[in-house]
Amino acid sequence: MKLSQFKFYLPQELIALHPTEQRDEARLMVLDRKTQTIEHKLFKDILDYFDEGDVFVINNTKVFPSLLYGEKEKTGAKIRVSLLRELDEESRLWDVLVDPARKIRIGNKLYFGENNDLVAEVIDNTTSRGRTIRFLYDDNDHDAFRAKLCQLGSMPIPEDIQRLRDIVPEDEQDYQTIYAKNLGGVAAPSAGFHLSRELLKRLEIKGVEFAELTLHAGLGNFRDIDVEDLTKHKTDSEAMIITEACAKIINDAKDAGHKVCAIGTTSMKALESSTYPNGHVKPFNGWTNKFIFPPHNFMIAHSMVTNFHQSQSPMLMMAAAFGGYEFVMHAYKVAVEEKYRFLTFGDAMLIL
Repeated sequence: MKLSQFKFYLPQELIALHPTEQRDEARLMVLDRKTQTIEHKLFKDILDYFDEGDVFVINNTKVFPSLLYGEKEKTGAKIRVSLLRELDEESRLWDVLVDPARKIRIGNKLYFGENNDLVAEVIDNTTSRGRTIRFLYDDNDHDAFRAKLCQLGSMPIPEDIQRLRDIVPEDEQDYQTIYAKNLGGVAAPSAGFHLSRELLKRLEIKGVEFAELTLHAGLGNFRDIDVEDLTKHKTDSEAMIITEACAKIINDAKDAGHKVCAIGTTSMKALESSTYPNGHVKPFNGWTNKFIFPPHNFMIAHSMVTNFHQSQSPMLMMAAAFGGYEFVMHAYKVAVEEKYRFLTFGDAMLIL
């Protein structure tokens, strides 16, 4: 398929700048692939679609405050650095995006914090905006170093939202699922935002099981795709872990005839990145650069929860691959007409 086939008009006023007051009271559009019908619900109504023994696959990545504001040496020019991934723990090497990038050269030192608490040196250019930097940190304690990064950093709210509002203290809690555990993500698995503690408990009482995996989502999910032929698009690699315990919960449920629901495109990407030919999940600890667009033969999940995404985004393409291109694009048209809230803090879609 072509990039242009995933273009739609999103009115700016439909971009959700903040989450709903109660996580589980966002709107939920339910798409039934068999009947090709659409229902309009609240997210907490998701209870009605699952039974005892069914499994929700959730991504327990924890977003860390990876957005650093600092200054360039000598000139004092203001810079913004987005930490993407740690390349080497011992030497404190990181892949980053720098903005503005045009004046940052190899050898430049970058200073962060009011008292220049943290210093980094640019050692390589990776892309037009990307750089590799080395943090010059005296303490050999890696936990202390990461704590310093978290102290100085801000939550990496997507640029679509940053263009419309400032980062606020509430983002530290709002831009995180309530089950986040494994620190390392620089983008949040936003479909999981709708799972409140109360709803999780009600699902648990009903007998729904939860399988936790980890996929540390990167900013590549929000970058523009710059090729019309989607087979030529290359995605960033992301770290992922599927434990044996997680795989067993999913595989046992499938064998018993129960339903498996992927909560979010990151969970779906992880599942589709590590499968056996028989449709079982394979334990995995490594990296994935899986890019899913129509047509795609999904091996694991029977259903999927996802938010309403940006035009021409990888997340929209995955939803269209799972729900059917024409059905999902029609649903997006309905979502605009019905004034659903879009993007990270927006409403949700359940594809059955």
